[in-house]
Amino acid sequence: MKKIILVMLVLLLTFGTALAVNTIKLGVVTKPGSAQNIVGQKFKELVEKRSAGAFEVKIFHSASIGNETEILQQIQMGTIQMGVITGGPFDTIDPIVRVINYPFLFKDYDQADEILDGPLGNEILKSLETSGFKGLCFSENGFRNLTNNKQKVTSPQDVKGLKIRVMSSALHKTIWQSLGANPTPMPWPIYTELEQGVIDGQENPLWVMEVYKFYEIQKYMTLTRHVYSPHIDVASLKWFNRLSPENQAMVTGAIKDAAAFQRRDNRDKNAGRLALLKEKGMQVVETPDIDAFRERVVGLKDMDLYKDARVQALLIKLLAAVK
Repeated sequence: MKKIILVMLVLLLTFGTALAVNTIKLGVVTKPGSAQNIVGQKFKELVEKRSAGAFEVKIFHSASIGNETEILQQIQMGTIQMGVITGGPFDTIDPIVRVINYPFLFKDYDQADEILDGPLGNEILKSLETSGFKGLCFSENGFRNLTNNKQKVTSPQDVKGLKIRVMSSALHKTIWQSLGANPTPMPWPIYTELEQGVIDGQENPLWVMEVYKFYEIQKYMTLTRHVYSPHIDVASLKWFNRLSPENQAMVTGAIKDAAAFQRRDNRDKNAGRLALLKEKGMQVVETPDIDAFRERVVGLKDMDLYKDARVQALLIKLLAAVK
């Protein structure tokens, strides 16, 4: 009888422990090995270790639960708890995010870190709460560069008429319209569209060219570095607020540490990525006429994209901070 009672107690404790595990569903649109997934995997490792198994993280990658706009909607609804999302898809949710994707804003990584990890970056993260998100931190996509399969691009004149895939973002569309291209919003992934010539080119950081093997289907790359593109690491505000203060601190600390890890990892690999792309046959323009590109987009700060008083005020502060 005592043995039966002991077995039942063990089963009850085991079952009870299983029920106590909290699952964090985290959505990313890219495949394993990509910047978002590196953040997600490190976050998973840290959360499960620091919570001693009380939390588990399940990563939904490769757009398995939808594109980035759809992932954001699921976070708002609470269907999933977290996401690592490119800044562009926030355009229609909170226009204040447009300020961090302003063209040629940051001169280098150190400046981007200083701003995004400081009060101005926190102002953006805090603003997302009005849309149902808990903005936790910024991880890194990187400086975006142009590729195409038509011609070498050294100045804006060479961009004219190129059909360039852009994110679902009013700002990114306007940037390329200003440069004379034919921007085409299109969800990720886009390998087939590039291969079939539906679009001529695209613009993304170096890791994208490597991980998605764009060197197979894109002949030319120009290091325009036209936008520094962070990822915004967000949680469902309702879900986050239901956590205990201790678990809020644990989740926040884990995602910030994961983001810092991913930034270092991304930057350490960029020189090797550039060498690989050249080795694979891409013709790379490393010193385009950046001043000419910058001149074409200088008027964006006065456009309707930034007419909201709150957005305009933050953009002015940002532009002053990076001088």
